[in-house]
Amino acid sequence: MSLGKTILIADDERVLRESLAGLLEPEGFTVLQAENGRQAHEMLLAQPVDLVVSDVRMPEMDGLTLLAHIAKLAPETPVIVMTAFGTVDSAVQAMRAGARDYLLKPVQFDDLLVKIQRALEFSDLSRDRRVITEQLAAPSSFQNIVSQAPPMLKLFEQVRKLSTVKSSVLIVGESGTGKELFARAIHYNGATRTKPFVAVNCGAIPESLIESELFGHRKGTFTGAIRDKVGYFEAANGGTLFLDEISTLPKNVQSSMLRVLEERAVVPVGDTHPRPIDLRVIAASNQDLEEMIRQGEFREDLLFRLNVVKLVLPPLRQRPGDIPLLVHHFLAKYSAEMGKNVSGLTNGAMRALLSHEWRGNVRELENTIERAVIFAEGGEVRVEDLPFAAEQADNEAGEDLKEALRQFERQHILHSLRRHDYDKTETARHLGIGVSSLYRKLDELDIPKNDEDDASSGPPASSSTAVAPAPPPSGGSG
Repeated sequence: MSLGKTILIADDERVLRESLAGLLEPEGFTVLQAENGRQAHEMLLAQPVDLVVSDVRMPEMDGLTLLAHIAKLAPETPVIVMTAFGTVDSAVQAMRAGARDYLLKPVQFDDLLVKIQRALEFSDLSRDRRVITEQLAAPSSFQNIVSQAPPMLKLFEQVRKLSTVKSSVLIVGESGTGKELFARAIHYNGATRTKPFVAVNCGAIPESLIESELFGHRKGTFTGAIRDKVGYFEAANGGTLFLDEISTLPKNVQSSMLRVLEERAVVPVGDTHPRPIDLRVIAASNQDLEEMIRQGEFREDLLFRLNVVKLVLPPLRQRPGDIPLLVHHFLAKYSAEMGKNVSGLTNGAMRALLSHEWRGNVRELENTIERAVIFAEGGEVRVEDLPFAAEQADNEAGEDLKEALRQFERQHILHSLRRHDYDKTETARHLGIGVSSLYRKLDELDIPKNDEDDASSGPPASSSTAVAPAPPPSGGSG
């Protein structure tokens, strides 16, 4: 962590600066020293640093003014402020202005080292997130949500309005309807587009670790906590925290989250100092949270905090007109990714897609098209390229076989009736079934019950049976 890292110490007390430098340099840090805020600012203009440790009260330029300059000059550079015990209010003010942490004088080296390591870890995570955010920002807006359905167009308008504020949002809908896509659209279409977007699947975190993951923890708090950890709430500070499967949160964690949302501050596990946070929380659920409240499984007051604005995403089966749009969107996406020229699909393939149930909604459709592009030969997706093509073919073959057997049985019974002059008892005996069973078959297979009905109805359209001409009367002249 410390290898190659440069720390700037700004303090008007030379003895303190040199003492801290003497302690940090053996730890592998490069230490720069400034005797006031103005000199520190000039040094920052000349070269980048990884972290600044600054006193609040200094001549020529105080720590708060320096902090404001750093926020403009190098906003990703973490700042730890130092203050005497009697001026803790200054530290709180500095934290609100963007300082990463604070230290009380006289400085305890172990405390300093822990806070430096924690700030640098957070800085590294923020830098990685910024790179990822820049890569994702463009394709994570509305262009990934394709629809012409009126309910979806109304949702788009709501997203545009929500992107300008940091109010909490609850997104509900079946699995695969695009809840995270809508959360990203809210984040990336507003002022938070350059800030962190942190997505958390609450259902994937073991219950024993979820508080640590969400709120962070201090080193040594529990077995395995070998260093301080920044939680998801702090990691998303300034941006958006997306909490998927919010319904899976244990009741005790629901209580802790409610406190965080109400106080706008987080206290890591094993710590006693609250850390201010300013972020938007977007929660998502495929469960009925109101029913969970009635069952005593979810806190009503937490739902009130999360449900400032509620977005209800309709399942794909309620907007079948979007299927062709989505299909061509995913065709273009995966054709480009795989370097293949698959630009369309056959009529049969489109009919199969339109008639499918799509229980997995848009996610299932996307996976289907991705697979189809992999196996497509030529410029079109065919029915056999779809993952459910074999099942569909089996169903169609099964229906064909049933119809063939039905026609064979009908012709066989009709032939026996004619042979026995429509005597039902003789026909049933010949067929080896009871008379009641024969009558049931006549109804099921729509078979005439006497020769007059047979003559009037004529042979079935599908039958190729020909009636032989009657023989000439005996004794006739020749």
